[in-house]
Amino acid sequence: MNTREATQKYRLNQWIEIIKECRSSGQTISEWCAEHDVNTYSYYYWLKRVRTAACESLPDISTGNSPFVPVTIPVNTAEADSVDQGPSPDILLRFGSVTLELHNNASATLIENTLRALQNVR
Repeated sequence: MNTREATQKYRLNQWIEIIKECRSSGQTISEWCAEHDVNTYSYYYWLKRVRTAACESLPDISTGNSPFVPVTIPVNTAEADSVDQGPSPDILLRFGSVTLELHNNASATLIENTLRALQNVR
């Protein structure tokens, strides 16, 4: 790491702390900046830089190296017994009104693509 990169990283870390302090103050950004003699344009510039750095540090989901997190979903047996539409799924995921059923014969590609699509569901 050269001097320029070290300086940028140092300033970024300083501004991360400034932004955290401003957000936790309960004041508006304008009020906080005026009270702490911070130019609001500088604040928003660094806020953009902090957000950009945060996004760049996220793992790239297009490489296929994203980690899978095991999920345990309790099954309501009364509800499962009332629905008899073929073999029961090996995995059942519910997102609000959406239900996703996965069976053991589902391809790894299908499961991977489905989970990637679900990352964008809010």
